[in-house]
Amino acid sequence: MAEILAIKPAAVEGPVVAQLDKGVLRLTLANPPANALSLAVMAALTAELERAKADKAVRVIVLSAAGKVFCAGHDLKEMTARRTDADHGKTFFAETFAACATLMQAIVRHPLPVIAEVDGLATAAGLQLVASCDLAIASHEATFCTPGVNIGLFCSTPMVALSRNVSRKHAMEMLLTGETIDAATAKEFGLVNRVVPREYLNQIVTKYAQTIASKSSLVVKTGKGAFYAQAEMGLADAYAYTGRIMVENMLARDAEEGIGAFIGKRKPEWKDE
Repeated sequence: MAEILAIKPAAVEGPVVAQLDKGVLRLTLANPPANALSLAVMAALTAELERAKADKAVRVIVLSAAGKVFCAGHDLKEMTARRTDADHGKTFFAETFAACATLMQAIVRHPLPVIAEVDGLATAAGLQLVASCDLAIASHEATFCTPGVNIGLFCSTPMVALSRNVSRKHAMEMLLTGETIDAATAKEFGLVNRVVPREYLNQIVTKYAQTIASKSSLVVKTGKGAFYAQAEMGLADAYAYTGRIMVENMLARDAEEGIGAFIGKRKPEWKDE
């Protein structure tokens, strides 16, 4: 289990390190050298995401990683070792992929915005992690790939997040070739929002996070939930659903305050209700 720290970082043992500063919770993968998504890492990350829901001090979440690799995907050594099980690893493999699906959906369904800060390689389930986040900002040195086809294990679960971020042809290009793309291409494909110099990555991600953290958390939660819900609907249903959401939002105290502040040309004072 990761440890939540207040502002000042400290040496903490564990696959995930958590640090809270000014409403921004930074969750750092600390499972070197590959930051692979072992069962322990996925459990720790999922637990931190769940814990953040109940912490009113948290307004935005940033996912980052220690070391030269953002995330190399599933721990293939851990999985291969289970081939000696009586069922040749079938039960463990199913448990691993189920845990991964739970983690990725926890990010998408999380009431708070989640930003990926990517420096280094994000491959297979590591790329899936990036694609599952609401925003992704990468350094110029970041690279991305879904190389499963090269090792006889097609990236079928990573394709779920990938295909919901980039065009079908770009997704299939990555999935079928297994080739690595650079950060500029990832931005062109729509996998990341921005590409910045490595030395400014943390600063820029923090600025994004703090900007979002300054908004009404109720409104942000409402908007994120509605965004993903309507994306799974047909056009007419999406308009009907979002119309109801906007009516509910208009009745919220923060909408009244925000609109009143806009008309009165003053800074709003959010109550998050």
